[in-house]
Amino acid sequence: MQRKKILLAGESWSSQTTHVKGFNSFSSSVYETGERWLKKALEESGYDVFFLPNHLVSEEFPFTMGELKKYDAIILSDVGSDTLLITQETFNNSHRQPNRCELIKEYVLEGASLLMVGGYLTFSGVDAKGRWGMTPIQDILPVEILQFDDRMEHPEGVKPKVIHQHDVLKGVPAEWPFFLGYNKTIPMDDAVVPVTICDDPLIALCQRGKGRCGIFSSDCAPHWGPPEFLSWAGYQPMWGGLMDWLTDV
Repeated sequence: MQRKKILLAGESWSSQTTHVKGFNSFSSSVYETGERWLKKALEESGYDVFFLPNHLVSEEFPFTMGELKKYDAIILSDVGSDTLLITQETFNNSHRQPNRCELIKEYVLEGASLLMVGGYLTFSGVDAKGRWGMTPIQDILPVEILQFDDRMEHPEGVKPKVIHQHDVLKGVPAEWPFFLGYNKTIPMDDAVVPVTICDDPLIALCQRGKGRCGIFSSDCAPHWGPPEFLSWAGYQPMWGGLMDWLTDV
């Protein structure tokens, strides 16, 4: 049986630090990624995952439906909408380019799948810089994205609550680990919300046209997702169950 293909966009960052030591100072920089836990879980669930880190998304995320349809599902995780909307050609040279948020919407309506995973630049995000609620992606999500900073920081740790059983939870233990935060959203009237966190959706699902969409409103990796989540017995079956349901169209 041919393995289904997933394009995972986002989940990378670069950091620059200035070290000040008395009279002297110097800078150091580091590039890091956070995809490996999710990628491993999905590969063990039978999927081929193609990872496109944030610094490549602007220029290498598909520009055409033909390119997009090489994949059965798209995952957007901790990547801002500007990264898809503003290419170098548009920003520097004022050249017109396809609206790839509109392209993803049509891709789903024609029978494919989208999963949005939480983080500082998905949904509304930090300082509302994710801006996904201002794009056509909002039209196909099972939740309404807030128009302001939607982060719910919980350093004390908060545990999800299973509202009702669903196919996406097959093999997932009843006891969930705690999370350190998530993006607050409002479920649409037709959304299926099997799991909540602080009474907000953690997992929400919907049918849109011939395709399906889902959200997981916390991190798939540190920092909102602590080690207890990454090593949790339910980590692999949950992501596998989510993708099985989303791509069963």
